[in-house]
Amino acid sequence: MTRKIEISAKTIVFTILFLLSLNLLWQIKELIFSLFIGFIIASALKPGVDYLEKRKLPRSAASLIIYILFIFFIVVIFNIVIPPLVGEIFHLFKNLPIILNNIFPNLPFSLDLGFINQNLPSITNQAVALIKGIFSNVIFVTSTLFLGFYFILEKSLARTLFKKFFDEVDLLKIETIINRGQVRMASWFWGEIILMVVIGTLTFIGLTIIGMKYALALSVLAGLLEVIPTLGPITSAVPSFLIGLSYSPVLGLSTIILNIIIQQLENNVVVPVVMKKAVGLHPIITLIVLMVGGKLAGILGVLLAVPTTIFIETIIIELQKFNKK
Repeated sequence: MTRKIEISAKTIVFTILFLLSLNLLWQIKELIFSLFIGFIIASALKPGVDYLEKRKLPRSAASLIIYILFIFFIVVIFNIVIPPLVGEIFHLFKNLPIILNNIFPNLPFSLDLGFINQNLPSITNQAVALIKGIFSNVIFVTSTLFLGFYFILEKSLARTLFKKFFDEVDLLKIETIINRGQVRMASWFWGEIILMVVIGTLTFIGLTIIGMKYALALSVLAGLLEVIPTLGPITSAVPSFLIGLSYSPVLGLSTIILNIIIQQLENNVVVPVVMKKAVGLHPIITLIVLMVGGKLAGILGVLLAVPTTIFIETIIIELQKFNKK
């Protein structure tokens, strides 16, 4: 007996509208990224604003103070780290052909050191121009910072945004989900900052002890790549190993041992203490969302993959709690 499948006009219209909505969301993905990054920043700074507000400081003043301190902190860190880092990177690129020849002396081709050195200023200028291009999107950066500031100005973000669209019962549910999401986003954000600083510092100390060149550049790289779980630490170990190997097999082996020690400390001490409660994602899930994020939105997608998954997980968990009540 065959069953007749009928597709109503309503179903067709809904499907078309759904697909168009997905296409629209994809077209405005930069805005969505900006909103989500602003939400993460606001979530991270909200506890400080709430603390000052409890001390009888107006929320607007408390938000302004915390936000200025946040931006000031970023500027100071950049001013401390960037100048020596740029110097090391320039020196590293200048010596990169020699390093590669030391590692792979039997390659069927040889590197034209004179050509590379002659064109190094041009290559460096192009790299600098590329970096400037990445950070020159003033509208994106400004809108993200503005959104983050606006979000922390609002004591109840959910109520402000959705009070005109939902009744009190649904509004309380949304408010609970967003508040819980903000708590987890704050834990993830500060956990990542602590993790990056700890791993970067340990890497710098270790590389300095074993006499490794470019210790600052390699430790900053190791710290930054900590934002990418699982893949980041492995990726950051490769350059230090290759550079160490170019000077001596012993130094190359020392970088491997150093990275193993740091990763053991990270996996057994730092991550369980700092990040386990904040993230709580299975490594397989983490790898999957990182690959999906990278495929969909490149580097920014990789960076936002884990917090996005955490927030979606929070929504699902809280909705399940509501259904059980």
